[in-house]
Amino acid sequence: MMKESSFYTKLYEGNSSSEKPVKCNLCGRMCKISNEGLGFCNTQKNIDGKLYSLNYHRMASCHTDPIEKKPLYHFLPGSSTYSIGGFGCNFSCLNCQNYMLSMNSYDEFNSTQILPETIVKNAINDNCLSISWTYNEPTLYFDFARETSLISHRENLKNAYVSNGYMSEESLEETVKFIDAFNIDLKFFDDRLYREICGGKLGIVLDNLKIIYEAKNKYGTHLEITTLLINDLNTDEDHIRSICNFILEELGEEVPIHFSRFFPMHKMSDESPTKIDYLLRAKEIAIDMGMEYVYLGNMPADNNTYCPNCGELLIARERYCNSDKNRIKDGHCINCGHKINLIFE
Repeated sequence: MMKESSFYTKLYEGNSSSEKPVKCNLCGRMCKISNEGLGFCNTQKNIDGKLYSLNYHRMASCHTDPIEKKPLYHFLPGSSTYSIGGFGCNFSCLNCQNYMLSMNSYDEFNSTQILPETIVKNAINDNCLSISWTYNEPTLYFDFARETSLISHRENLKNAYVSNGYMSEESLEETVKFIDAFNIDLKFFDDRLYREICGGKLGIVLDNLKIIYEAKNKYGTHLEITTLLINDLNTDEDHIRSICNFILEELGEEVPIHFSRFFPMHKMSDESPTKIDYLLRAKEIAIDMGMEYVYLGNMPADNNTYCPNCGELLIARERYCNSDKNRIKDGHCINCGHKINLIFE
């Protein structure tokens, strides 16, 4: 099943060109695609001068997870989320942990056709409070995700994107209207590394982070950020400070950040796992600079949520499970009254 894409421009007039090229406006790559050609992501195809999404109503993977696994620590804590994803990506990360999905493409055998109503039903049956678009880049699912989200909202289910943040501005302005929470990978604070490791541009991700953050005032959109630390690429103190400075100056100190440990994968399988000391130091720097909520991933760590004002334990976590969430009342620390950036419903 295919659907005509919501974001593309015809680069021809009438039948004046046998190639009938189009420009995909879905993500920051803005691919120019000839007739019968595919975009970089392998999910958008030009068929006789019209762009179609090959992944419409198609999934490759679905699983019920703790919401903290996304990771989203400040959005519906302690709840389950129905995680779905498929094939394709608009990045080409050398260290991709889901490369078997992101670097692959659809065929009639490797995916399942599924209706939005079925996804919503499955989420409800599994006692989930949300649906997470994850595993591969959710930007590529715009039409499917919007349709599913609108149905799920009528059933009081939230929707989350786990994304590289490389949407076009045009598609993101629409996405924030129906996606309730984002965890965005801010992979590096260096445009050269973005180009060499991921095949993208830092500036587009930074601009999109600002759009998502600003959507909080209009739509209540929640944002968390993840940075995967890789030895000697983005682990030096200046790099960590640059990431934190951007968040503090352009977003807000209340935005949770997750520093995650890299493990050898895909085309970086010869690299070593990130040194634990680098992650501990990154957390220390972020807190010292004024970041209110800093967490470490892919390693044993204290990932409880504390009040950034008085230090009161607000949410205790052991792995992904929350054992206590009674220290927040009406969005404020019960001890000192500090406003806590956390969504329970």
